[in-house]
Amino acid sequence: MNEPSPVALRTIFIAFLEIGFTAYGMAILQKLRGLVVQRGWLTEEETSEGLAMVQLYPGPIMVDFTAYVGYRLRGVPGALMATLGFVLPAFVLVTALSAAYFAGGELPWVHKLFLGLEALVIGVLANVTMSLGQQAIKGRIELFIAVAAFIALLFKVSAILIPLVALGVGALAISRPGVASLAQEAAPSRQRLITVMTLVMVIVAGAITAGVSGTSLGQLIASLFKIGSVAFGNGMAIIGVMQAEVVQAHSWVSQREFLDGLALGQITPGPVLLTAAFIGYKLAGVAGAALATFAIFAPSIAMTLVFTEIFGRIKHLQWVRGALAGVLAAFVGLLAATLWQLGHVALDSPLLLAFAAAAFVASRGFKLDMGWVFGGGLALWALLVVAGLTG
Repeated sequence: MNEPSPVALRTIFIAFLEIGFTAYGMAILQKLRGLVVQRGWLTEEETSEGLAMVQLYPGPIMVDFTAYVGYRLRGVPGALMATLGFVLPAFVLVTALSAAYFAGGELPWVHKLFLGLEALVIGVLANVTMSLGQQAIKGRIELFIAVAAFIALLFKVSAILIPLVALGVGALAISRPGVASLAQEAAPSRQRLITVMTLVMVIVAGAITAGVSGTSLGQLIASLFKIGSVAFGNGMAIIGVMQAEVVQAHSWVSQREFLDGLALGQITPGPVLLTAAFIGYKLAGVAGAALATFAIFAPSIAMTLVFTEIFGRIKHLQWVRGALAGVLAAFVGLLAATLWQLGHVALDSPLLLAFAAAAFVASRGFKLDMGWVFGGGLALWALLVVAGLTG
């Protein structure tokens, strides 16, 4: 691995802060690639390798890629500055909106406004589920895993256990082109590994401390640590596991509150998994939001640093590729089950169903940016509310 470029930590932080303020949906990927390559921080090959690497382990892809870039530039401090800059704008916005939501969520006009927003989220989620299915379902084994995951979640099997089982099934049963043994690569830097492993131990210690605290917030933090440790794919794919844990398993939020929190994560820039901040805010205010955000992202950021050091040795292994295929297929089923459950709650009128269908067509058929889908859809719904046409 090349030595880190002499890029100032302040420069890294500001660059990713700007992206965190302005990027929605897949535009995040385009902006990240443009930033890295145009500034000459990494080559096209290094950028593509990083994007491939972050799909081999759990966590939100865009956040992990951000950590990868920061780590390549300035080691662990660079990874932390890049991630902080990227996540901070969305965290502030979601936390502020969460405060407003829980302060005024019982007002009739607020409730009516969120009905339309929830329908838009369902339509977008349907598009994400279909897109992920096209990407992940390549054969009968993947289809079987997806259907089994769908049924298992509906029957309340642990959403943490399902991806782990799929990981093993994929490693054993799915064949993907690759090699059978470890590649011969230069040994990772000992100093870097010590720093990384220290960070990993701090995160593990934090998760254990939260789990044994006996408080609702501690249990939420421990649960989010687990989700961040096993959930593969993009942010929306991980939502299926989060919903099963925080709504079905622990009832920290209701089904409708979770959907509203997901909506707030969608209408703000940055990673959609900031829904965790919404849940944390309900339990313990701003401190709860901050701890929940840390918990959902910390495990995969730590794994990013480890994988950056060892990626060259494992990227072509057959079982690694098969395991990834299996767990992504499971997430198709989990996301489809979540879509089914949320749809039953949110789409209780023909108008709301039509709004969800319109969001699906706009995002899939016309490929509109999420900012336009939610901004335009919410403006139209607000006009219908004012006109008294929403019932």
